[in-house]
Amino acid sequence: MPRIRGASIEEHHELVWADLAEAMRHLLLERDYETITMGHIAAQAGLARNTLYNYAGDKSTLVLALTRRAARPVVERVAAIAARGADPATERMREIIAVVLEAFTDQILQLMFRPGSGPPGAEASKEPDGPFHAIVVEVENVVRAGIARGEFRDVGDVQLTVELLSGVMRAGAERIGRTPAAFEVTVRAAREIILASLTRRPN
Repeated sequence: MPRIRGASIEEHHELVWADLAEAMRHLLLERDYETITMGHIAAQAGLARNTLYNYAGDKSTLVLALTRRAARPVVERVAAIAARGADPATERMREIIAVVLEAFTDQILQLMFRPGSGPPGAEASKEPDGPFHAIVVEVENVVRAGIARGEFRDVGDVQLTVELLSGVMRAGAERIGRTPAAFEVTVRAAREIILASLTRRPN
């Protein structure tokens, strides 16, 4: 029986998941996603392959689980920013853009959102229980608050507007994935484009 790490089974599992995440990040620096096997992941994480299959039945399922875990901190940060109802919606949106794009510096999250480089089923991220669905909901709430306070123009269909603007964020994520040094300029450009689309124009 494998040695249990940590003070409990739950802590042991969390430590193993952390090892799996680091193993995947390390492997992504060395090779393309398509060439990574479950055997590579198990070896890099220091696990027996049959132990790895206790966590996920295949690579796609494993990566989806890893992205959900990697997304938790950014979801929590965005929720906290969106909840600051006394702050201007414009400022909250600026912060959310930076926080979300910062998340894409994680190679695991890049797998989920960079077209063509992610695992099969990556579109599950958009589902109601997907890692970034909660962020979309929070952004929609900020947009509605901005409209109600007169900061943002009445865009009509808020859900559609946020969906369209998410294309800007996806493009920014791709750029950061290709060129990490472009992070600051990408955040600046994304803010300009998104806020220009939302901000109420003087008559």
